[in-house]
Amino acid sequence: MPLIRLNQIEFSIGTQMLLDKVSLSLEKGDRLGLLGRNGAGKSTLLRILSGELLPEDGERWVDPNIQVTRLEQALPDNLDLTTYEYVATGLAEVGALLSRYHSLAADGSADALNQLSDIQEQLEHADGWSLDQRIARVLDQLDLTATDPLSVLSGGWRRRVALARALVSEPDVLLLDEPTNHLDIPSIDWLEQQVQQFGGAIVLITHDRRFLQRACTHIGELDRGHLALWECDYERFLFLRDQQAAAEQRADALFDKKLAQEETWIRQGIKARRTRNEGRVRALESMRDERSQRRAAQGKGQFRLEEAARSGKRVVELEQVSFRYGEETIVDNFSTIIQRGDRIGIVGGNGVGKSTLIKLLLGELSPNEGQVSLGTKLEVAYSDQLRGELDPEKDLIDNVCGGQQFIEINGQRRHAISYLSDFLFTPERIRTPVKALSGGEINRAILARLFTRAANLLVLDEPTNDLDIETLELLEEILLDFKGTVLLVSHDRHFMDRVVTSLLVMPGGGNIEDQAGSYSDWEARGGQISGSSLIKKSPTQAPLSEPDAQVAAQKSTGTVSGKQRKLSYQEQRELKGLPAQIEALEQQHAALLITISAPDFYDQTPEQVAMTLTTVTESEQALDHALERLVTLEG
Repeated sequence: MPLIRLNQIEFSIGTQMLLDKVSLSLEKGDRLGLLGRNGAGKSTLLRILSGELLPEDGERWVDPNIQVTRLEQALPDNLDLTTYEYVATGLAEVGALLSRYHSLAADGSADALNQLSDIQEQLEHADGWSLDQRIARVLDQLDLTATDPLSVLSGGWRRRVALARALVSEPDVLLLDEPTNHLDIPSIDWLEQQVQQFGGAIVLITHDRRFLQRACTHIGELDRGHLALWECDYERFLFLRDQQAAAEQRADALFDKKLAQEETWIRQGIKARRTRNEGRVRALESMRDERSQRRAAQGKGQFRLEEAARSGKRVVELEQVSFRYGEETIVDNFSTIIQRGDRIGIVGGNGVGKSTLIKLLLGELSPNEGQVSLGTKLEVAYSDQLRGELDPEKDLIDNVCGGQQFIEINGQRRHAISYLSDFLFTPERIRTPVKALSGGEINRAILARLFTRAANLLVLDEPTNDLDIETLELLEEILLDFKGTVLLVSHDRHFMDRVVTSLLVMPGGGNIEDQAGSYSDWEARGGQISGSSLIKKSPTQAPLSEPDAQVAAQKSTGTVSGKQRKLSYQEQRELKGLPAQIEALEQQHAALLITISAPDFYDQTPEQVAMTLTTVTESEQALDHALERLVTLEG
């Protein structure tokens, strides 16, 4: 029996039909990867599945006994909330009560204590304490700290918080919209495992083709309002889709040939003949109507790079280069030579220093030691530098073409609208302010602007975010045809496999590994970025910069420049006694939680209640400190 069923769903925006008689059935264990171009209606379909958006026509049926949860594409923006408070919003009214309870308990004032009794009673009636334990369990599984404000977490950690909010309701159907955005490779691997182990049904939108291959059992493609479904993995889907497209083309060609023959007959026939063949006339009218209903295949992008004259053979040379922020080493005694035509992928966890390395390679930063030598005749185009140059109030002609109606690409004069249409922008979208464009459209606009610049050294920093798969494939072809040099920072493993000829791997601690071949080649040789590099920051800290994040990571693991620190005699003794200390603290904390959960706890005097709650807080802090100390000393 299905968990959710859609039957003949229709939905449009203005004159554009996003969903045209779409039907879908989800059962337990299904993991559906949803594909389609940017703007095809994928997120709209997820919102209809979740019940947040009503279709214009058709039927949505949901098993009344199941829970449906959607993970939004955007990161949590309630930055004044703690991790616990945001995750608790996934439990609606009970979650709000639990957040209020924890806030009042931390307050400790007489007025707060008076309110706690009422809230405790409400929680007991709503089974709130078991839900509180559920929140704690999910936070523990995702390695999240309840008291961390969202404002001090990186994008990757906020993505985990959003996932915790989705999971805490224990959904039967989980809807994920671009879940890999803002995640580094170790975190994407972790998410793959979570999806594979999920017991209910999942529908996910992602441009990460390797993630699709590993995580999904079914593939759905939205194309021109229609949803086609395949019960197979991603690679098998590509094969079957190509076969179907070829068959559709042959059928359309035969139909068009027949229609042309009938049109010739009707033009050449005499009136009497048409009268004697009214059936044939009616058949022609039916064919005309059928042809008018056919949706033309969407056009393909036609990106072209403005290539500069060839650079010198040696593009960049680093000789024993070291770079530090303060006392922390980001690059340690690294040497390499980049030559014309190299396509190099730079990989590593978030915060490890990839952007810093790029700036060293481009000569934008000077090393503390060593020498950086740039080659001759270099013309650099750097995608990351363009993000801040797009004016959100202006349209694409102003932003990409400098307000000019004509631009010159590779010696050819092009009209601005014609050039932008190569990047799949319609005339209406071309005149739309940038602030109204989707994330994928903004990334295409950045590429359009980048490719107007004559370059022989192309630097791309996470170019795949929010792009649909078709656009990604086209970008791959362009980079493979590019005669210059490419430096690519990306967490998209499939994209790197297609494009790069070698890797610069940054495991942390200033170490950089120069590896020949693709990402999969390196993996096959045993390469791995171990553990998530996402940095969870202390509530007392401001958001960390990339170098700061590296410092924090090394302090938390007890490493200096990637080497294990030797423990002192006192630290060895401390480490030996910590397991017993932690066990005692856990028992003490558990006993205190039982005490404050008792129905008559708030019958005591306010002073007694406040004293006990203070003891609970101190017990929790002591336990957290002991656990953190154990992790630090074990390294």
